[in-house]
Amino acid sequence: MPNAYIWLGLTLLTPYVFTIVAKAGGGFTPRANLDPRGYLADLSGLRYRADCAQKNSFEIMPAFCAAVLVAQHVGQAPQATIDLLAGGFLLTRLLYGACYLANWGGLRTLSWFAGAGTLVALFVLSA
Repeated sequence: MPNAYIWLGLTLLTPYVFTIVAKAGGGFTPRANLDPRGYLADLSGLRYRADCAQKNSFEIMPAFCAAVLVAQHVGQAPQATIDLLAGGFLLTRLLYGACYLANWGGLRTLSWFAGAGTLVALFVLSA
């Protein structure tokens, strides 16, 4: 199995890590699970930022999945390059989430653009 698929699988887990951070330690109970979106809408501080990171992680996921699958099955790029770019995307997403939690807006934006760059590279190399 190519490493790109491993990075893809791990990247698919990142939104759930941020969800756990958003809900942990803040009184999330089975009753709150009756309306989890309402509960999350009332968050603030670190837990609010974790929810935002979770939402952004879900939003970017289809593009990453498509980029890896297209590069893997259609493209002409060497496998090592695809693996490197997919792993780079995972690293940028982890950095992005850490920056979101730490409230470091500038570095968060840079990490987002770095991740977007890996997506563009995967598609360009597939042409």
